[in-house]
Amino acid sequence: MQDGIFRWFEGGILNVSVQCLDRHAKRNPDKVAIIWEKDEPGQEERVTYQELLELVCRFSNLLKAEGVEKGDRVAIYMPVTPLAAAAILACARIGAIHSVVFAGFSAEALANRINDAQATVVVTADQSIRGGKTINLKKTVDVALIKCPQVKRVLVQKRTGTKIDMTPERDLFIEESLIHQSVEYYPEPMESEDPLFMLYTSGSTGKPKGVVHTQAGYILYAMIANRMVFDLHPNDIYCCVADIGWITGHSSVIYGPLANGVTTVLFESIPTYPNPGRYWESIERLCINHFFCAPTAIRVLLQHPDTWVTKYDRSSLRTIGSAGEPINIEAWNWCYNVAGNKKCHIIDNWWQTETGGAIISPRPASENAEIVPGMAMRPFYGIDLELVDTKGDQLAGKGVEGILCIKKPWPGMARTVFGDHERYVNTYFKMFPGLYYTGDGAIRDSKGYFKITGRMDDVINVSGHRLSTAEVEDAICEHPIIAETAVVGYPHEVKGEGIYSFVVLKENANFEADLVASELKSIVRKKLTGYAAPDIVQICPALPKTRSGKILRRILRKVATGEYENLGDISTLADPSVVEAIVKGPRKPLLPQSTRVGNVVDLQIRMEPIERIQVPQTSCSGEVQLRERNKKQTRLLALCSIF
Repeated sequence: MQDGIFRWFEGGILNVSVQCLDRHAKRNPDKVAIIWEKDEPGQEERVTYQELLELVCRFSNLLKAEGVEKGDRVAIYMPVTPLAAAAILACARIGAIHSVVFAGFSAEALANRINDAQATVVVTADQSIRGGKTINLKKTVDVALIKCPQVKRVLVQKRTGTKIDMTPERDLFIEESLIHQSVEYYPEPMESEDPLFMLYTSGSTGKPKGVVHTQAGYILYAMIANRMVFDLHPNDIYCCVADIGWITGHSSVIYGPLANGVTTVLFESIPTYPNPGRYWESIERLCINHFFCAPTAIRVLLQHPDTWVTKYDRSSLRTIGSAGEPINIEAWNWCYNVAGNKKCHIIDNWWQTETGGAIISPRPASENAEIVPGMAMRPFYGIDLELVDTKGDQLAGKGVEGILCIKKPWPGMARTVFGDHERYVNTYFKMFPGLYYTGDGAIRDSKGYFKITGRMDDVINVSGHRLSTAEVEDAICEHPIIAETAVVGYPHEVKGEGIYSFVVLKENANFEADLVASELKSIVRKKLTGYAAPDIVQICPALPKTRSGKILRRILRKVATGEYENLGDISTLADPSVVEAIVKGPRKPLLPQSTRVGNVVDLQIRMEPIERIQVPQTSCSGEVQLRERNKKQTRLLALCSIF
């Protein structure tokens, strides 16, 4: 594995769009391929396999008419719509390499990705709609293309129909152009190792890397992983709410479900629009069998009363999946007991942009095999996992913790970084020669099951003891008023590293303030150990997250170490204002110096009755106030202290 060159099914010829469309349209043309769940509930649209095939053929002819050839890169910056799916599959059909960029990235981020891919065609929309709000995608593209002189054509979907600026001789409306195209297009024969798509993922250097997936190995792995992990049946309705700009959107929204011939739901909205019952109302209305989301969304929803879930019929559900980050025990239990009504398999599966599909998952397994809360558990078929220490020495046996690596290549793995194979080798194969380095830590427990502990840079060394941030976060989140937390390390003059916890409270939480500090410490000590108790707690209105829901811990580390002027690019955050709120939040002990006892300081929380308070979304200047309350409720004022 040291040279990073892998080949599967050499000599094989295929076209991935045929695997996803033609064979199903021939056998069952009227079967629904896509349910487009628009931003507004109750306005869904259905597209059959035959209709989708014809749409993809029209789009293929349009791309060819605009000069796109096999091997060319096409940048796609679109909302989650059937036309976006058609654009992706049309690229596959003609042999072009698609580079889907999440339609929420800034103009600068988009330009960087277009230029790195050397794309000459961009596919976008006038606007996108999420949570009742419109985002002007075309304007963002126009700004980005100031730095992309090689782009010759921009194809624009009329998602909202709003009036937009169109550059003559460069911009075309897709719908008007498709009318004139044929509904037939013979698929380009592709070799098994020809590139299928590239997808940008963050790198340690700060420059995103375009990870390249190829044809046969990827589609096989995406298809089998989806089928086996979720136990897909031919007539199932499968809903992964990920955006198409992420690997889950590729493998679990487009390629995986369609290759299996099931019905896939394209979810355009957000979990809380128009209310926190949106997911569950959609499940009832669309009779969804498998539901797949991020742990972040689950933690957001469990802050709200369970009635937002239980009021809807979820009897069609068989599986609830999560991926993207380790799921904490509370969120897992809520999924099982409340959302799944104790009848669904909860599938916490682990994978990466680079892996193409699930690598570790509780299923497939024997029918009655146990599922342990909060654990990915079992390696998928053909995956040979190994734990090593920092020197690369194998950690054999059970009950060990180390760095997660993969010993053998698998079909779905990325083949290179676009234009920089050396970076691919250095990132994934150089650290431990002969192994694929995942960058994650893991535990193999006494039963041989695997639990992801987090990124290796999410490990804190306290007084010589290595602590996983995920473990500490799990413990803190067991407190009934804590909705979410992120833990990072910071320099400590005595212990080497201290533990800094950023905490978000549950909405409408009932609690006794004077017990919070001691309860947090007690929980962590009970679940882990005394040295794992946080040194600093900062309660925040929210955590800084990317639009895919991942917590951007590098920003929290900067805050924890006081590097407020060097936070880096925050344009890719879902809500950049959260950073300002955290930076302005209290970071020093609120107790006077005389209250210290050695290095121990108790968390001071002062309560006072209020009539009514309203807090701006970004309010966090010295105090974090709870949202609008009744007269009998109180507010939390002093929120951050070392203890």
